[in-house]
Amino acid sequence: MTQGVRSMQKSLKIIFSLLIIVNTAYALDVVQLAKELNLQAGTKASIQWRRVFSSPRHMKRYKIDHLDEKTRASLEKYLVQHAADSDQPIVPGL
Repeated sequence: MTQGVRSMQKSLKIIFSLLIIVNTAYALDVVQLAKELNLQAGTKASIQWRRVFSSPRHMKRYKIDHLDEKTRASLEKYLVQHAADSDQPIVPGL
């Protein structure tokens, strides 16, 4: 193997490791993930959030299609629990 190939493999391993760390961090802090994706729970009713997560087209629009299933489920749960029509609504912009 040439030095260039080894260097590239090492770089890819580092990038892959960083992606795993970032994805894990997202799973641990759903509120921060929602903020980073510019998703505000109070902007939609709970049924609208469920519709977003049930449609591949909508998930792609909101850039949540690339998240792993566990993270998506956590994010959906958070957004539905704090939707505009929920018992614990979050006011948009706070």
